[in-house]
Amino acid sequence: MELPPKQKQYLSRHRLAALLASMAESCLSMRDLKKIHARAILTNTHQLPVVLGKIFRFAAVSPSGDLGYADKVFYQMPQPNAFFYNTLIRGYSKSSSPSRSVCLFNRMRMNCVDPNEFTFNFLLKARSRMEPLIMTSDEIHGVVLKFGFCSHLFVSNALIHLYASRGMPIEARRVFAEMVIVDVVSWSGLVVSHVKAGELEFARCVFDQMPDRDVVSWTVMISGYSRAKRSREAFDLFWEMRDAGVRADEVTMVSIITACANLGDLEMGMAIHQYIHENGFGWMVSLCNALIGMYAKCGSMNRAWQLFNTMNRKSLVTWNSMILACANHGDANDAFDLFRHMTSSGIRPDGFTFLALLVAYTHKGMVGEGYRLFESMQRDYGIEARIEHYGCVVDMFGRAGLLEEAYRLIISMPIPSNDVIWRALLSACRIYGDVEIAEGVIKRLLELNPDRGGGYNFLLQEIYVAAGRTKEANELRQTVTDKCTRKPPGCSWIEV
Repeated sequence: MELPPKQKQYLSRHRLAALLASMAESCLSMRDLKKIHARAILTNTHQLPVVLGKIFRFAAVSPSGDLGYADKVFYQMPQPNAFFYNTLIRGYSKSSSPSRSVCLFNRMRMNCVDPNEFTFNFLLKARSRMEPLIMTSDEIHGVVLKFGFCSHLFVSNALIHLYASRGMPIEARRVFAEMVIVDVVSWSGLVVSHVKAGELEFARCVFDQMPDRDVVSWTVMISGYSRAKRSREAFDLFWEMRDAGVRADEVTMVSIITACANLGDLEMGMAIHQYIHENGFGWMVSLCNALIGMYAKCGSMNRAWQLFNTMNRKSLVTWNSMILACANHGDANDAFDLFRHMTSSGIRPDGFTFLALLVAYTHKGMVGEGYRLFESMQRDYGIEARIEHYGCVVDMFGRAGLLEEAYRLIISMPIPSNDVIWRALLSACRIYGDVEIAEGVIKRLLELNPDRGGGYNFLLQEIYVAAGRTKEANELRQTVTDKCTRKPPGCSWIEV
């Protein structure tokens, strides 16, 4: 029996819709997606949920998508439902503008669209990547409670992660204690919260209590030890992780390479390099970059060069790591050659590249060339100088005895100065015995840190003595004694 024309048309339209939805789900680029979307518009299937949903999802959350395009599609919808709000909130939660997720959530509530557990999962992830300006952690926690989603495991885990990202272990523990069911993600969140707060002993206590541990929990603890320069403990935990049969990932290996660099243990670094090679991590550019830095810090430039030259793919970080390694080892000419090779290969330098080159010029004593590079960075490459760049130029001027130039550079900076940059100039004043500039520097330092006047005055006193101005030195010594000020004690760290 032949179907009536309307039924035929209905079936044809829905078959086409199913085909377009399938194509949107499997497409690989925005170019292909736009063609599919155009075909859907021409065939009047673009408003069908199955088609619109697949097109919108690709644009919003796919690595090859386009949030701007998804945004335009969203605002053309008459009444988007929770799925479309959640999808766009999810997309922005992973973007460079996570605050847009909160704006969308507020719009969702204004339009009387009820959020669900997925809404809060994505919203909390977005909030963990934002500064506490638009919505505070307690406020968003209150909204979760109001809508009754705290009993959902992954929403509670997202709340723990939010507090953990802020280094707020008390609040994270409060959420954890109220959970009916916890999993390894919940426990790992607690560990992160203590690590972020700098409470490594508490973090280790939680870690040791975990009934199950995954690679994330092991890595968080290892990374915490590494960042705290507790390298031996990082190594011990890494080998324990290996013996437990847990396979390390890229983040784990970067942390353990950093621990090697902190310790300056070349033998251990070579053992870790061998482990990376044997376990199939050698192709990872990030690990090779970390290894270059580690070998350089351990004094093995030959191995750093060997690894650099054998890398098939080199990122900007790779070039920067090698340039800085050469600069720190006094191989300025190699650093300059690398920079020329890098730019001729079409790789655009960034602020870190120029910082490494300024270090090379400083060590080489090439003041004129270094300052011209500093000016070129801003003029030719449009890279704004940060405090680190200014500090490097001040150090370069100071080493060359150009103290007035260094002083003028600091006071003309378009960004606020700090005590580090003034102390660099003060050290140069001490070397060259320039009392007048030293007095001006001390004045600036006292404005920044008035509670450290005793320490600065002792330094000025030493400069007076070095310049043969014993009268001023004795007067200052008496002033310091009368005020009962004390120089902050020095300290040193020795790895045993």
